[in-house]
Amino acid sequence: MPLIIPAAALGRAGRIAPNERIGVGSIGVGNMGFGDMSAMMSVSDAQVVAICDVKSTMRERAKQAVNAHYGNTDCAAYNDFRELLARDDIDAVSIATLDSWHVVHALAAVRAGKDIYVEKPLGMSIPQIKVLRDAVHRYGRVFQFGTQQRSSGEFRQACEIARNGRLGKLHTIKVGVHAGAAERSGLRTYVPEPVPEWLDYDLWLGPAPWAPYTTARLVYPHWFHISDYSLGYVSGWGIHHIDIAQWGGGTELTGPVEIEGSAKFPHDDALCDNPLSWDTRMKYANGVDLIFTGDGPGFTGVRHGITFEGMRYRWGDVNWLPESALASIPAGQPLLEVLA
Repeated sequence: MPLIIPAAALGRAGRIAPNERIGVGSIGVGNMGFGDMSAMMSVSDAQVVAICDVKSTMRERAKQAVNAHYGNTDCAAYNDFRELLARDDIDAVSIATLDSWHVVHALAAVRAGKDIYVEKPLGMSIPQIKVLRDAVHRYGRVFQFGTQQRSSGEFRQACEIARNGRLGKLHTIKVGVHAGAAERSGLRTYVPEPVPEWLDYDLWLGPAPWAPYTTARLVYPHWFHISDYSLGYVSGWGIHHIDIAQWGGGTELTGPVEIEGSAKFPHDDALCDNPLSWDTRMKYANGVDLIFTGDGPGFTGVRHGITFEGMRYRWGDVNWLPESALASIPAGQPLLEVLA
């Protein structure tokens, strides 16, 4: 009896053979992680072969989605990320777990020989992040970090205009973000609850100190405002907007030389302890001031976004003031060529 092999299995008919595809594992498949996993499935030369989550409900949802996409039942589902990383058929992983887990998961992946895409923020401290950076170089892995605003044309355009002198001499950059104070109202006290069967609470906590389980602790955005697991919008949105601010200011490979600031914090007995609001000012070696605030009083920039201010113009939220300043840029001509 003749053996019939589909052309796709041999890498023909415009398809990539399964053994030629990049094997992907997804660690953390909640809201962001499920989106990252779905994006990986849309790449023709990659295949999601395994997923991992400490919540069985999330595992099952992701596994069903992967199997439905590929039309099989091959996707493996793990509770423990170490089992996923031990697989030889996984070349790369996406990581979208608690912020406090990011560096731990990424380090383990690097040491297991996997390439990495990790969600922001990268880590909980600069020394921690430097350890990961050094490991990526030492093991020679491909590493990508979720700062997708750099891929958005409007942010690149704003940075090109600021860096190429179209605003005149840049003197101030204002960054505003939502601090999320209203998201944790009514959470001053909480009552410990039994851990549900669908959750591995010890693995959820991971490197964070032990704390009694309560539903409020586990759900977003509450955990996002607890400093054991995240730095809140200081890093959650700050990583996006500060990155663009430094890119447009020409200081993306350096940092400020002076920092001062203040913040308002919740009551001592609150479940969420990250700042309710903050005002900071950073001075760079090139003389530019960067003002970073989260719902701070008296802020005059874009409330959620970046404002570049030069001696001639002020650029904020990707809008010129005055609008006539854009009239000299010919339609269809590359911006860098125009500004050269």
